[in-house]
Amino acid sequence: MDSLMNFVENEFVPKKEFPKFSAGDTITVYYEIKEGEKKRTQFFKGVVIQRKGSGATETFTIRKMSGTIGVERIFPVHMPALQKIEINKKGKVRRARIFYFRELTGKKARIKEVRS
Repeated sequence: MDSLMNFVENEFVPKKEFPKFSAGDTITVYYEIKEGEKKRTQFFKGVVIQRKGSGATETFTIRKMSGTIGVERIFPVHMPALQKIEINKKGKVRRARIFYFRELTGKKARIKEVRS
């Protein structure tokens, strides 16, 4: 059963090449929105909180601050509407899932940048 799932994922899920990113990185995701007959590109810029799953079901969660309200969005990695992903900053964190980031405000909510 497992090999059948892998076969279907490899054959039918279109693969896109995106840069490698992980939790703590600040990224910009460009995705396509359909409004009636029109199509337009919108972007969402924020900090990656987690990457979850594998293969066709892999997702990542991004958090940004819109004024004083935190907004989170979950994107499937293999979503057809995803156009590109840009890495703005590489963050230095010790965990794969930084849910503690939700409670931090002000200067505490900064993530150290990895210089390369």
